[in-house]
Amino acid sequence: MSKVCTICGKSPAAGRNVSHSHRVTARVFRPNIQKVTALVDGHVRRVNVCAKCMKAGKVTRA
Repeated sequence: MSKVCTICGKSPAAGRNVSHSHRVTARVFRPNIQKVTALVDGHVRRVNVCAKCMKAGKVTRA
């Protein structure tokens, strides 16, 4: 499944884990993507939407 929000375009971001002793390892911040049936341009479609967009009301559920 795609890890990109179709509404806001949010995608995985790279970052680092930093321990107390300052040992650094790579990590990925992934958005909370959900598959949702929503109205898009008057048609019912299955889209990948982040939970933040759903909570903000940017998606009309079908």
